Amino acid sequence: MDFVQSLRAKAAENIKTIALPEAVDERMLQAAGQITDEGFASIILLGNEEKISGKLAELGIAPENLTIIDPELSTYRLEFVRTYHEMRKRKGMTEDEAAKIMLDPLFFGAMLVQKGMADGMVAGAINATGNVLRAGFQIVGMAEGTNIVSSCFVMVKEEWDCGDNGMIVFGDCAVNPQPSAEQLADIAIDTAATARALCGFEPKVAMLSYSTMGSGSGPDVDKVIEATRLVKEKSPNLMVDGPLQLDAALVPAVGASKAPESPVAGQANVIIFPDLDAGNIGYKLVQRLAGAEAVGPVLQGMAKGVNDLSRGCSAEDIVNVVAITALQCK
Repeated sequence: MDFVQSLRAKAAENIKTIALPEAVDERMLQAAGQITDEGFASIILLGNEEKISGKLAELGIAPENLTIIDPELSTYRLEFVRTYHEMRKRKGMTEDEAAKIMLDPLFFGAMLVQKGMADGMVAGAINATGNVLRAGFQIVGMAEGTNIVSSCFVMVKEEWDCGDNGMIVFGDCAVNPQPSAEQLADIAIDTAATARALCGFEPKVAMLSYSTMGSGSGPDVDKVIEATRLVKEKSPNLMVDGPLQLDAALVPAVGASKAPESPVAGQANVIIFPDLDAGNIGYKLVQRLAGAEAVGPVLQGMAKGVNDLSRGCSAEDIVNVVAITALQCK
């Protein structure tokens, strides 16, 4: 069984309800039909019921096992407006403004999650990442003990002899441009937890840099040194080391040469990039030039499962992210 199939199989063991606020997009409807056919999650589609039902019929998707909620007509709407106003009134929000915002399927979907009427939400096919995160931050909020929301990708290629069973988890590749040492430590801890939950292996975390154990110096190296120290302090049972150059992290011979005392060098299965430039460029290089499958981005650090999609995503990408979101739900 390949990785994405294993995700769906795990999700089917404990079926969760996932809201899809972008039901105006055909890819979302195709994904909803496939997910329902495979039976690993229950789906709520948000939008005009007549239009959604008509489009489902055009696509040959049976609506019987899908829930459709129109935010404008929903009996939940007044309760959601009151709750949202209460959340935001200290920021100066009026009830009229709250009522208008709650017509937005993104915010309505986030409130379904907050209220426990849905376990998670997946969006971003037609909305910018900032809009998805704004709804998530304002309504769902961050997980207790977490100071940052970040992302990771599971990079998959069966032929790899590095990583773990053809998988390496990359973080953060989509959210934080210049994380501090403290934020980088939280990203490492959260990415390790995501790797454990999704991939089923014990994380071996490499904190990446242009320097391996003092071979170079400078503020950027100092940040990774401090982040590594903080990870060890906050999560003493996590196997982590750094700073490590990429080859020292992944190639056993290089790791043994450059960092012979390291418990991670040469065998890392989770790699943490020092900033978003490196992370975003790194995952795209591996995806495009090495031909690896990039599963994600997976958002981590939210109180409940909320995930963002690339606007270039396929229906199959949406299916995969729904499975991931279901597995993130407590």
